[in-house]
Amino acid sequence: MASEQIVNSTDTSFDTDVLKSNVPVLVDFWAEWCGPCLALAPTIDELAKEYAGRLKVVKVNVSDNPNAPGKYRVQGIPTLVFFKDGKMVDQIVGKHPKNTINDVIVKVLA
Repeated sequence: MASEQIVNSTDTSFDTDVLKSNVPVLVDFWAEWCGPCLALAPTIDELAKEYAGRLKVVKVNVSDNPNAPGKYRVQGIPTLVFFKDGKMVDQIVGKHPKNTINDVIVKVLA
């Protein structure tokens, strides 16, 4: 179960949810059938709680929303894409430990 700090975005709401956000955004491109995505979900939930108010965490189900992942050249999942001021600034492909993701978040927030 995703925490209340996580926004579930769609192709329709992506611009508003991500590109027009007034705080940096971590987008988790995932799918229900992806084992590594499901394994990463608790880590994403923890980070969403830890950075609430400073970082917006958004999940995009690639099975239901193909446009946003296509636009940002997401070729494998899970892919975490970091946005700041409406621009993509970093990404991590695959399941990584929390400290690796946290290091990128710290860099993006700096």
